[in-house]
Amino acid sequence: MDKDAIFKLRQDFPMLQKKMHGKPLIYFDSAATAQKPLVVIEAIDQFYREHYGTVHRAVYELSLHATEMYLAVRSKAQSFLNARKKEEVIFTRGTTESINLIAYSFGKAFIKEGDEVLITEMEHHSNIVPWQLCCEDRKAILKVVPITDEGTLDFAALEKLLTDKTKIVAIAHISNSLGTINPIKQIAQLAHAKGAKIVVDGAQAAPHLPIDVQDLDVDFYVFSGHKAYGPTGIGVLYGKEELLEQMPPYQGGGDMIDTVYFEKTTYAPLPLKFEAGTPMIAEVIGLGAALDYMNKIGVSAIQEWEQELIQYATQQVLDIPGFRIIGQAPDKAAILSFVIKDLHPLDVGTLLDLKGIAVRTGHHCAQPVMRHFGVPGTARASFGLYNTKEEIDHFKMALLEVIAKLKT
Repeated sequence: MDKDAIFKLRQDFPMLQKKMHGKPLIYFDSAATAQKPLVVIEAIDQFYREHYGTVHRAVYELSLHATEMYLAVRSKAQSFLNARKKEEVIFTRGTTESINLIAYSFGKAFIKEGDEVLITEMEHHSNIVPWQLCCEDRKAILKVVPITDEGTLDFAALEKLLTDKTKIVAIAHISNSLGTINPIKQIAQLAHAKGAKIVVDGAQAAPHLPIDVQDLDVDFYVFSGHKAYGPTGIGVLYGKEELLEQMPPYQGGGDMIDTVYFEKTTYAPLPLKFEAGTPMIAEVIGLGAALDYMNKIGVSAIQEWEQELIQYATQQVLDIPGFRIIGQAPDKAAILSFVIKDLHPLDVGTLLDLKGIAVRTGHHCAQPVMRHFGVPGTARASFGLYNTKEEIDHFKMALLEVIAKLKT
């Protein structure tokens, strides 16, 4: 994307027109949550103003129209992921709920005492804790693939840890704390060769690179709407139909039933079996607008631009004294995690905020990664489709000023 295209695109985001502490906002925290284009905000507003009604349950026109709009987004999500069927797309509250659903339901259906679950050292807590709970409940064994000091997976260890007892491999497509892009297709092949299934945390990947679940041959793929320029409170869970059919419901309630008797309840077909209660209707509508927005720009074009940004940013910081990048994988997304010698990341982030620059500080819900690198936390600049090289230039100048101030 050229400079004029980026300038025009930035006008779509009301928050990017704001000033913070009297300075133009430079938003470098898209890995945590992305800003929203006006089309998403307006889609939600218009739905509440003109089309609001519940879905599935009524015959009046408002409800029928709301149901049509709601179901259309499921088809958009199917296309976005290239799922085989729209019934393989389940709406959840986000990546965290999606992983918890899989851990509970897959665990109940397929994992027994002595089985093994394989995760990696670079996982977000949301892809660690649910599997700990699953293993505790099923009396299974949790194993962890270590990472290298470069921030990549130790593939020799991965292949050794994968055994005939492995029932599932749970892994991030992109590490939120390091930016590492994992070779999911290759890992899926290794898992399947041992009879294991693979679940992929795509929270950091879905907004930033094209996803094809059929080509990757993953069994489950999950992501959150709010990182993909959509609203909070909505997530997508893709699962292969034959697995979802065998898994018990995660929650009970309305919409997920077929017939209810006190003696026995039968469940609705996919995907409603996993969507208990009144769904997040407006959030789904907003997600649909966000997917349309990304598709209009082109996810490949987004990926190409963000790769330019991370390469440019990496070059710009190399000459900053004491600057250390945490995570230097050869295949890396637009995430720059760093520490500066003798400075606490929180102090760096606080002073950058006073200059209008929003970066994340802390352990990024990835404490095992921080322990691996021997740091309490990092500062993290993460880029989205709306960021520019000029913002990176301002970031570098501000960072130099912050370092000088903190070291005086």
